[in-house]
Amino acid sequence: MAEVNDNPARFWDEDETVLREEPEETPYDLEERTARLGESIIDFAGEIPVNSVTMRLISQLIGCGTSVGANYCEANDHISPRDFLHKVGTCRKEARETQYFLRMIVRARPELSERARSLWREARALNLIFSSLWRKGRGNLKGADGV
Repeated sequence: MAEVNDNPARFWDEDETVLREEPEETPYDLEERTARLGESIIDFAGEIPVNSVTMRLISQLIGCGTSVGANYCEANDHISPRDFLHKVGTCRKEARETQYFLRMIVRARPELSERARSLWREARALNLIFSSLWRKGRGNLKGADGV
């Protein structure tokens, strides 16, 4: 992942182009983790040489890689348990799609495999986390609905 300024006293990164919220006490803050994935995807996309094949892949990767965090922010602002589940399900799908497009980029540009692998692992970890949240939430809804 990209280097991140972890100094909680500063809201802005070194070059003052990236706004960061103060990190929470716990290292398991999914909102921050998904934001960092999105930032790392943007940084990685900037390293990919653009040609007729990679142009579309870059666009797709940026779309799904950044929407994991955007959908998680929406999930946190849910209006009902079903709304939360829907948004978490979308996070799950976007994380999986991020894995897919990282794989396709490595196919197009094999020299990027090492950097893509670390991003793929993070997207996979987030996919597993969101899948677990989704399954547990779905089970709770079924129990509450008497289904």
